[in-house]
Amino acid sequence: MSDDLDNVTGSPKAVSPQKKGPVRQSREIRMRQIEAAARDVFAQKGYAATSMSEIAAMAGIVEGTIYRYYENKRVLLLSVLHAWYEGMYAKNIEKISGIEGTRARFQALIWQHLESIRANPDLCRLFFSEVRSSPDYRHSKLHILNRAITNVLMDIVKEGIEKGELRADISITLVRDLAFGGIEHHVSSFLAHHGELDHDAVARQLTDIVLSGICKAETTVESLDKVADRLEKISARLDMQTG
Repeated sequence: MSDDLDNVTGSPKAVSPQKKGPVRQSREIRMRQIEAAARDVFAQKGYAATSMSEIAAMAGIVEGTIYRYYENKRVLLLSVLHAWYEGMYAKNIEKISGIEGTRARFQALIWQHLESIRANPDLCRLFFSEVRSSPDYRHSKLHILNRAITNVLMDIVKEGIEKGELRADISITLVRDLAFGGIEHHVSSFLAHHGELDHDAVARQLTDIVLSGICKAETTVESLDKVADRLEKISARLDMQTG
């Protein structure tokens, strides 16, 4: 008789269910969970008024668990903002990928940057209020990422100069400052809860304002050639109509 059968009834023996210990989440999943909770609480109460215990409660964990991954609240905030900046950089690159022409690429990048702000005003407020003006910002990973984002626009301008679409005598850093400085000033009202952000109109108008001053001017010969070309086309159409 099989060892798996009950000696009396001949039926299979009942197998006791094995006890399972608590399921441990991976480090990455746990950190994303904590950061999502931190973002929600920061947005609701502001950085200063937020406690680690409130973040833990939002994440459904004990407070001590947070300190296994983050030294303090400041480190947690920087991690939240760093994740946002990495996503912003990736979206900026994706947005301009495959787009041809300096003006189109410039406007697409401005549009995407504005869209990231429009979609994440809480994170943008935290960055400006808690990080941007801090003494350690210029030596932080966030500053490096911020430079990477602005360098994308500078590369677009450099390419425009190399292609002869933009003037060669312009300061590329000044163009960067005009573009991102204009964005920062314009969105300040939106971040202060005064109205909406029309990123379509702003991207188009800011592109026009900046590029109208740095586009390569046509020479008199180039201008006359275009006029002559238009006149030839008009003449050809008239000949077809009267022929």
